[in-house]
Parts: sequence; C-alpha cells; structure tokens
Amino acid sequence: MNWILLIIAGLFEVGFASCLGKAKETTGITSTYWMGGFFVCLAISMFLLYKATQTLPIGTAYAVWTGVGAVGTVLVGIFIFKEPSHFWRLFFLTTLIASLIGLKFVSN
Repeated sequence: MNWILLIIAGLFEVGFASCLGKAKETTGITSTYWMGGFFVCLAISMFLLYKATQTLPIGTAYAVWTGVGAVGTVLVGIFIFKEPSHFWRLFFLTTLIASLIGLKFVSN
C-alpha cells in the first residue's frame, strides 16, 4: 500500500512542477490560480511521501518519489510544453526508469 502512496505522491510532484511551468507562462489571476494548484499539489505530495516513509526506507522512498516526479515531468514537458525528445534524452529517461524498478526490487 505504501508503494502506491509513494507513486501517487510522485504524480502530485509532476502536478506541482507542471503548475509551476504553467504559472511561468501566464500572468495576472491565471498565474495565481496555477500557483494555487502548485501549493495544493506540493502539500499533497509531501503528505503522501511522509506517509510512505513510515514503513519504507527513507533513501529508497525519496529516490523513487523524485524519480517518478522526474520521469513524469519530462513526459509532461515533451507532450504538453513541446520540449525536445531526442534520442539521448529518452535514453537517459529509460535508464532512470530502470533504476527505479531496480530500487523497488532490492528494497524490503
């Protein structure tokens, strides 16, 4: 169950990073709404990370949390923000995913 919480926490990390990106692109009240979304996603992500670390090793949990967030944020960048998706970027993204899976298998 805590692995699921950890993955959901990582998805909320993607949410707060994406909201930050959208807030940067907008002005006025729209930017304020995106910043509100940033803070909501940040709070939920941190709370779920905290809950997951009550039974998972902190080093593994933090690495997986940041990894899920990093992979998700790169994918959002590629598909939503039209960032480049060249071979080396996708290659290292794949190695990051493989590392996260490896951490899951070697943890309790």
